[in-house]
Amino acid sequence: MAQLQQKKKPLRPRQKQARQPGLEYLMDPQPESGVIHTVHQPRLAGRVAMISGGDSGIGRAVALAFAAQGAQVAVLHLNEKRDADETVRLVKEAGADALAIAGDIGSEAFCKRAIAKVIQQWGRLDIVVNNAAAQHPQESLEDITEKQLERTFRTNVYGCFFLTKAALPHLKQGSSVINTTSVTAYRGSASLIDYSATKGAIVSFTRALAHSVVKKGIRVNAVAPGPIWTPLIPATFPEEKVETFGSDVPMGRAGQPNEVASCFVFLASAEASYMTGQVLHPNGGEIING
Repeated sequence: MAQLQQKKKPLRPRQKQARQPGLEYLMDPQPESGVIHTVHQPRLAGRVAMISGGDSGIGRAVALAFAAQGAQVAVLHLNEKRDADETVRLVKEAGADALAIAGDIGSEAFCKRAIAKVIQQWGRLDIVVNNAAAQHPQESLEDITEKQLERTFRTNVYGCFFLTKAALPHLKQGSSVINTTSVTAYRGSASLIDYSATKGAIVSFTRALAHSVVKKGIRVNAVAPGPIWTPLIPATFPEEKVETFGSDVPMGRAGQPNEVASCFVFLASAEASYMTGQVLHPNGGEIING
């Protein structure tokens, strides 16, 4: 037997127009058509953001983009102190406050400590960017050990869960969680099977969490970059692959981190106020139908 549908709550007065495309001046209430922000108004003014893997690559670019839009930024990193210190310096140079926190996001205890430090520093948290990731290529599924599988999931997936879980009590209406997934979540990668699986899990995590917190006014979205020139590339692939990395996408080149950062700024800002559970795809033109 079909389930009884709940009566929908009225959102506006009943109304009907007799012609198409219709007349806006007759509508009640009037559609909101004005700009959400102006060039003189930073998009993230007064906000506090935390970015895992914020020491370099996409994370650093996002930190600088957030700072340029008025946000204070906490940068989480594993042990890349020199890169993290440089990110903090650049953020401060841009006129924002910054904090670097070292530790392993695969540890729930560390994630709790990191959130506590941010709250102690600024008294609030508005934006969580789950960006840190690891990848370890193998030619075959048979070459992926239990240790590697656990390590990849602990960093890429557990880290998202632990950091967001610790942050949720401090997030409020208007807050935003943004997860970094990957084009490999949609088309896979023969040599990055476990990594691709984690990125697929992050897409599902994004969609499920978005439904879970939507009534609290918290938005959850993701960005799925294609080939981007970051330190993870020379740290992952052999020299000959690094040399041509990104050349197989329609644009014929790898993207730069600052070409991805604008997606995070948009999703964190009020301009994306009607978006949750969605994924943006800065990938050089690859069509993945996701």
